[in-house]
Amino acid sequence: MAVQFIDVGGEKLAVMPIADYDRLVAEAEDRADAQAAADAEGRRGAGEEYLPAEMADRLLAGESSLRVWRSHRGMTLQNLAENSGMSVGYLSQIETGQREGTAKVWRKLAAALRVDVDDILPQLAG
Repeated sequence: MAVQFIDVGGEKLAVMPIADYDRLVAEAEDRADAQAAADAEGRRGAGEEYLPAEMADRLLAGESSLRVWRSHRGMTLQNLAENSGMSVGYLSQIETGQREGTAKVWRKLAAALRVDVDDILPQLAG
């Protein structure tokens, strides 16, 4: 690697061929990616849950987060109703946005789905 050192306005700079610079940047990015992957694997080993891409796509498309999480957990409305102590009809109305549900309802649903309440609350329009 050919490097030339120059002094510009009292600041010492290194000048190198662009190919060498690009290689150094790529190596630094590869190291950062490897570290990020190792960090993610550590979090996974500690029990952090990862969302499958299909699930993330559904959430980003605006589908009900309650429905997406219920489906991800392999639960029917009937299963969720049994686990949360609510009726199927009421849950259906919450999933479709026809009913809002109280804070107590959302806490019960989150517990039944084993998620944080923030994971299933509908996004506010704005």
